[in-house]
Amino acid sequence: MATIINPDELEYKKDTSALESFDLLTLLPRLSMTVNSKHLVFDIRKLDSGKYSFPYHFHHNAEELIMIVSGSMTIRTPKGFEIANKGQLVFFEIGESGTHQFYNHNKIPCVYLDIKTTVGIDICEYPDSGKINISPFNETFEKESQVHYNKGEENIQLIWNKLNK
Repeated sequence: MATIINPDELEYKKDTSALESFDLLTLLPRLSMTVNSKHLVFDIRKLDSGKYSFPYHFHHNAEELIMIVSGSMTIRTPKGFEIANKGQLVFFEIGESGTHQFYNHNKIPCVYLDIKTTVGIDICEYPDSGKINISPFNETFEKESQVHYNKGEENIQLIWNKLNK
């Protein structure tokens, strides 16, 4: 069944846990949740003047596409900075080459449609701060704490011996 969403009937809200510099507003209720989407996460977002979207990041298991609905923004990527204007589409591929962050350099808000694929779990990596986030669980860890797969497994025989007593 087709679902028609009228954005004018919804309200933009701020993530109350975000830092002041990351003052991104999202239409609520979340659009993809409203329609019970299985493989797409999509929202309409508003980025006010002088504000950043999210921390600089890339996805290990999700592609992302944005369309500028109104205004414009500066996009930071591994290639540098580019300006995206009303009507333009910007695609971010999986992996480091798709790293991105948005900044509104204008005096007027930038409104954009954000569409992301979701197939199970995604790992979002933040190069500036050395963090990783596991989605959809929203669990964040410092990447430098990464350990070898076999760490702590060296004494498996002792563990089994203790369990079999």
